[in-house]
Formats: sequence, C-alpha cells, structure tokens
Amino acid sequence: MESFRFRDRAEAGRYLAEQLRAYAGRDDVIVLALPRGGVPVGFEVAKALGAPLDAFVVRKVGVPGHEELALGAIASGGLFVLDQGLMRALGISRAEIEQTIAAELRELERREIAYRDGREPPQLEGKTVILVDDGLATGSTMRAAAMAVRRAKPARIVVAVPVAAAETCDEFRDVVDEIVCGLTPKPFRAVGEWYVDFSQTTDDEVRELLARTAERAESSV
Repeated sequence: MESFRFRDRAEAGRYLAEQLRAYAGRDDVIVLALPRGGVPVGFEVAKALGAPLDAFVVRKVGVPGHEELALGAIASGGLFVLDQGLMRALGISRAEIEQTIAAELRELERREIAYRDGREPPQLEGKTVILVDDGLATGSTMRAAAMAVRRAKPARIVVAVPVAAAETCDEFRDVVDEIVCGLTPKPFRAVGEWYVDFSQTTDDEVRELLARTAERAESSV
C-alpha cells in the first residue's frame, strides 16, 4: 500500500467511512471536521454514516516567541483549554499570552462566521464525536481539538483520518477513546504526499459542503 495515493479528499473520505461502518445509522454520532482540508473528508464520512456534520474550528495557542509549541487551544463553541502546567514550567503569565489568544480568537470568529451561516454550534454532551481531518503528521492540531472537545463532555471521542504517521497514531491511543488511521505508510514525511490532488480547500467549499449536509438532514426529517 506504500505506493497508493488517494485521488482527492473525497475519495479519502469514502475510504475512511468504510473503516467507521460500526458507527453508521446511530443517532448519538456526530462528525466534526477540522477546516479546511478535513471538511471534504468529513462530508463523505457523514454521508456514509448518516450522521450530522459540522466544522470544528480549532486554533492552537502557541508559546509566545515559540509559536510552534502548543500551549493550548481555542475551539468552536467557546471551548478553551490551556496547559497550566506548561505555563508554570515556562514561567509564562496569563497577561503574556493574552495577545496571542486575542489574535487566534479573531481568526476563529472569522471562520465561525464564514462557515456556520448563523447555525448554532452543535451540542456534544453525551455524544459520540468523530473528529476528522485529511491526515495526521505531528497531530498537534488534532490533539488540541480533542482536548477542547473533551471539555464538552462527550460520551466518546474518535479521531479518524485517512492517512497518518504510524507513531502519531500510537500517541493518540492514550488521548482519545479510539483512533482510526486508514493508512500508516513508512516513510511518511507529509500528508500531501499521499494525495494526487491536495489543492487547498477554500472557505467557499467548506461552506457549500456544510450547507449540503444541512439540506440533506432537513430533507430526511
């Protein structure tokens, strides 16, 4: 399978949905896709499972001056988490990080407005939440998303991706209730290498796929 590549994110989503068939037809399941690239994948997963889909916007909060090091995350629905232990270990005060948080909040709010079209954030308490992205390399953004979702008291968190670094998948086994990685090729290097078409997903595409999912749900009522 090492030479295999997905044609695009839609094909990857259909492949991933096959790995998640146990969750099909259940009314306690919701698919949350990380924008932007995770949404076309999540759209196919939600369609196959007969589950609702929403975008779960998550923004990492980096350590000031070392932004690649995640200190926490802010996410859809007002979910907010900071690694207090890391803050203490690095001697970072809340005041020092407020500027970073403010910038990330502005971008999160922009995306929320762009994607949600006035719809309320989904209620996650007691739900089985399937978090989807187009792949995992380091997994830092997905880890932040899982941390944020946990604050909403779901019954179960499943992280599902079409392709990932094997070691990253292993690291998630202690973070969420279930990790589903479709392909774990070696060497891995980058998510985009495992797609023929890995062109950037636009805000308009995200909005269209979410609207199509909402229309499908309304027509089935």
